[in-house]
Amino acid sequence: MTTENLELAKSHYQIGTTAFENGQYREAVENLEKASTLLGINTRFAGEVQIWLVNAYEAAGHSEEAINLCQQLSRHPHYEIRQQAKRLVYILKAPKLNRPKEWMTEIPDLDIISDHKSKTVITSQTKKYTSKQKPVELEYIDLSTVNTQDNRFVWVALIAVGLTIFYLVW
Repeated sequence: MTTENLELAKSHYQIGTTAFENGQYREAVENLEKASTLLGINTRFAGEVQIWLVNAYEAAGHSEEAINLCQQLSRHPHYEIRQQAKRLVYILKAPKLNRPKEWMTEIPDLDIISDHKSKTVITSQTKKYTSKQKPVELEYIDLSTVNTQDNRFVWVALIAVGLTIFYLVW
């Protein structure tokens, strides 16, 4: 493996992991596959790339490919990669639980709305919201009516704190 291939693989790996973390799983799979083909199979870095590829496969909905790759990685020469692969196989093969519909929150697909329509909808909603609000009236307090006489509470509290600190130090 040449240093040029290694640098190219690192670049694809970086792009793939960033795409994965941003939820762009198809792009992550493409870049991680490219990085994986450029690397030797038995290196630690190649194992890390393939572990990321397993996660990207699963996130992209390619569960069978993820499980197959994970099973191959469970025979990897590096101990850490083998252990991660074994844990991932266990997780990927676990039965899927059915969640009740009321536990789920449905997020609408905003891609269907064009940019112009979305700006119109947001603007009209903002206007409706602000028109319902009543103006806030500030209440002014006449300071001459406020009782400013010392009730010695501050001194009692300071003495109590001082005694507590003295007790804890002693």
